[in-house]
Amino acid sequence: MKLKYLGTLLDSLDGIAKIRAIAVAPNNRKVAIATADLNIVLFDDKLQKKDKFATKPVDSKYGKKSYIVTSLAFSPDSTKLAIGQTDNIVFVYKLGETWDEKKVICNKFTQSAPVTSLIWPEENRLIIGLTDGKVRYASVHSNKCSTIYKTDAGIISLAQSPNRRSFVSGHEDSAIILFSFETRTQSKICVHTTPPYCLLLSNFGILAAGADKRIVSYSEQGRILQEFDCGRDPKERSFNCAILDPTGYNAIFGSFDRLKLMSWSQRRGAWDEGQILTIKNLYVVTALTWKPDGSTVLCGNLSGLVLSIDCALKRALIKNQFETTFVSPSQVVVRDINSDARCVLRSDKGLSITDIRVMGRTSRYVIAYTASTLIMVDRETEKSSEIPWESGGNEKFYLDNENVGMIINAGEISFIEYGRNEIAGWIRTERLSPHLISARLNERSTKSGGDLRRVAYMLDVHTIAIVDLTSGNTISQINHGNVVDWLELNETGSKLLFRDVRSSLFLFDVETEKSSNMINFCSYVQWVPKSDVVVAQSGDQLCVWYNTDFADQVTQIPIQGDVDAVLRDNNRTEVIVQEANAKVAYELDSAMIEFGTAIEDLDLSRAVVFLEESEKDRVEVSSMWKQLAEVALEQGNLLIAQRAFAGLKDISRVKFLEETIQLAEDAAKQIGGDGTQHYKVRARLALMKKNFKEAERIYLEQNSVQEVIEMYQKLHKWEEAIELAKATVTS
Repeated sequence: MKLKYLGTLLDSLDGIAKIRAIAVAPNNRKVAIATADLNIVLFDDKLQKKDKFATKPVDSKYGKKSYIVTSLAFSPDSTKLAIGQTDNIVFVYKLGETWDEKKVICNKFTQSAPVTSLIWPEENRLIIGLTDGKVRYASVHSNKCSTIYKTDAGIISLAQSPNRRSFVSGHEDSAIILFSFETRTQSKICVHTTPPYCLLLSNFGILAAGADKRIVSYSEQGRILQEFDCGRDPKERSFNCAILDPTGYNAIFGSFDRLKLMSWSQRRGAWDEGQILTIKNLYVVTALTWKPDGSTVLCGNLSGLVLSIDCALKRALIKNQFETTFVSPSQVVVRDINSDARCVLRSDKGLSITDIRVMGRTSRYVIAYTASTLIMVDRETEKSSEIPWESGGNEKFYLDNENVGMIINAGEISFIEYGRNEIAGWIRTERLSPHLISARLNERSTKSGGDLRRVAYMLDVHTIAIVDLTSGNTISQINHGNVVDWLELNETGSKLLFRDVRSSLFLFDVETEKSSNMINFCSYVQWVPKSDVVVAQSGDQLCVWYNTDFADQVTQIPIQGDVDAVLRDNNRTEVIVQEANAKVAYELDSAMIEFGTAIEDLDLSRAVVFLEESEKDRVEVSSMWKQLAEVALEQGNLLIAQRAFAGLKDISRVKFLEETIQLAEDAAKQIGGDGTQHYKVRARLALMKKNFKEAERIYLEQNSVQEVIEMYQKLHKWEEAIELAKATVTS
């Protein structure tokens, strides 16, 4: 790695104006710098100044400048910033995801002593170091603090491991303490030669340095592994701050006019001294941070100067459009020169990246090879997967599916779900056309819940197989008389569309294993995105199935041209038709699509919101309220069912459900658990469905004969009540 001056973010001031802290958001989009005038200056991912706001004292009666900002830490979701101050408080500001959002203080954590350091390893786990020797845990959800451990010497540094499973604290008495989140135990592992103001916890142990100009490498048990005496160089001064790169393979120590690089050698299994970057008149380095993509180090000094330092092993250009910057052997930043969009390739196993390719119709995907793994990154969603892979150089990639990558090698197809570091499954087939393979991996929630990993493919020209990739079991096999030339599963994997060479379109229901002929002479077919609605073309007719459970219920729209695409957003769904001289958009019934999808996904709250919005537009939705009521009752969601009957203006059922809900709540308080499973509640729901025998069975299971008789009496079913009474007397 080479360190090179890149640019200046903030100019130096006359006199002492110490930069005490710099933090970069985990998503790499925001940089926060604490300046000497008690302001926080914010920069974007291109290191352009975007905003500035003033910090606040814990109590204004002591004066607006009665404190010092000592530390900064971004939340893991990059939307919050914690600020540690010497007036015994930590403020957490909500910055939001965009620059337009208003900044508000969402948490205040009052402490017993001045705050010296902060780390934020998990969303609800903010770690605070204090001058009285306490290390405290702050919960941003409950707004409460608790002490993790306490020592007699003040905390001067905190450092977390790259895997965020542990952290170390450095103390004024030179002690170093290691704390594990997994075991929730701390141990004093060693006493350094000087107070460890520079303290790092890497994958290979601990690095510590301070005023004695020595860098020492310790194991996590406190054993000295290496020692570097930098004091032999007469130009070296004491080390004031240090930072570890995101991979944990490189570290930089800041002193006077200098940045010293340390790099881990995998071959030797030890740290090596690297380049020393000397910058005249930099003076004392007071703050360092490394951008999460590993490309840049930000450095602040005693006079208010903030510099950006470029970190790169080498650079290269792919397709004359994508610049690759190796920040370490196992991490590469890929930048689109035209749009300046960036993505990061990183081997989680620390393996060296040897080859990089940019693929896909819009160059959306980046593929990288290591000695024993394959890394796939979606540049748009920033999802990355690293899978075990021994490359023979003959594999091919199908990357048309936004959620699933397919790798074809020697007749075997491996499926990769972006964001997961494992092969989702594999199949063998000789029919390798992407039109004859359809994979659905967790694209939409299903009624059963859990992982959905299904693929449909051709066993031969007449036989379709549907396989569960999780278990490897075959769910269904479809034998068709004609050669199949196209197939596609819906997003929940419950239904399959396929077309044969005679242009006949068929729909197969995976659960019922029933197949139905949709239309003949089909020239185009597609599932509407995020729904189970089918759009197809037959001659000069556009055919739409809003409910695929009834294949004969088709809406036909005359068109003059060929269907080009189906587009959908939050407000409308359109079919784009290429006519003689222009493209024409035909709008579909968004109400039917949105409601049907919500019901299919059992997202009942979403269905309620949609129907309420439709009522505002004076759309007739009574049939939909009725369908929602039936589904809600079937799922045991009494509140949604009550709202649906209110939409139907069925006051009697609304009141009946109100009493039932109250009964369920009372039962939950008395016996605990789910109150809807109480026998009286279940009996009332069966009664609503007019399933009287089911209600009778539920009561009799509890020996509540009198309640059954009373139920029949209220329903004026005298014969059933008398027969039950006679049977009870006889028995």
